[in-house]
Amino acid sequence: MKAFKEVKDSNIDLLNQYVPIVKRVHGREHPEFIEVARVFEDLSKKLGKDDFENLKPLFMELREITNNYQVPSDVCESYEAVYVNLEILDKAYFKI
Repeated sequence: MKAFKEVKDSNIDLLNQYVPIVKRVHGREHPEFIEVARVFEDLSKKLGKDDFENLKPLFMELREITNNYQVPSDVCESYEAVYVNLEILDKAYFKI
């Protein structure tokens, strides 16, 4: 649990900053990112309360929406950073 909390602490600020921007910039061309943002909001609320229970369904939904965090070829570095950081969180959570 400690390792996940450390990963969360090092990634959540960047994600909170980038997700709304990427949603605004790429949401029209990549409607799947709107779903990513929705799931991330739920995840972020739980993480903000240090509620690490029952995150599995959220990570599983993110995996499905993102095709296991596959970055589309026509997106910016911020979009890629969101997927990379979500995958890092996902992997850290499942090591618990």
